[in-house]
Amino acid sequence: MDQAVEGGRLPLETWFWEMPVCTRWWTAATIITSVLVQCRVVSALQLYYSFRAVFSKSQYWRLLTTFLYFGPLSVDLLFHVYFQQRYARLLEESAGRSTAHFSWLLFYAMGSLIALSPIVSMPFLGHPLSSTLVYIWSRRNPDAQLSFLGLLVFSAPYLPWVLMGFSLFMHGTIPRDEMMGVVIGHIWYFFTDVYPPLHNGHRPLDPPNWWRRLFEGPRQETTAEAIDPVEETH
Repeated sequence: MDQAVEGGRLPLETWFWEMPVCTRWWTAATIITSVLVQCRVVSALQLYYSFRAVFSKSQYWRLLTTFLYFGPLSVDLLFHVYFQQRYARLLEESAGRSTAHFSWLLFYAMGSLIALSPIVSMPFLGHPLSSTLVYIWSRRNPDAQLSFLGLLVFSAPYLPWVLMGFSLFMHGTIPRDEMMGVVIGHIWYFFTDVYPPLHNGHRPLDPPNWWRRLFEGPRQETTAEAIDPVEETH
């Protein structure tokens, strides 16, 4: 029997369960949300972030659903889901990082995007969240070589700018969402990768102990937690 179906699993099922936990359920929730909107079970108007709807009408689910809806079922949705799961997975699987660390990164990025959303008037924030992760991965892997559409070969740190250029070409508008993701991603990258070696290993954006206990349970602190993320081997 083909290796792809070993253990009774189909290739798509294997791909899904091989993802780390945060990436797996974020990807699943993104696809399910688009399917529910496509089938008219829910409306996109019920999902976007609105300060008034959240804090005046107590529609707190919008704090989460604004990051899950990328539009109706389409090729564009597949493109977004691919980049989301690929770079979220690479970051979550990075050596020296646990579910607590990656979920704290998501929490930081989501909180920052919600705080900045009134400035740029963006109701849906999934795309800038993905851009944040793409930026962080690209800075941590400066030697990785990438190909865009088989036409352009470049090193990883240029990836966010290549995607911005492509978005500008396709839509004819300044990609404010991707720019916002780059800003938030750079703040995280600076304080987790650049700042610590200059300040005796102090990592101001590491998750607090109470957050770690939520995911890892009570445990003794070890110096191993202070190691820098190891770049992915290519």
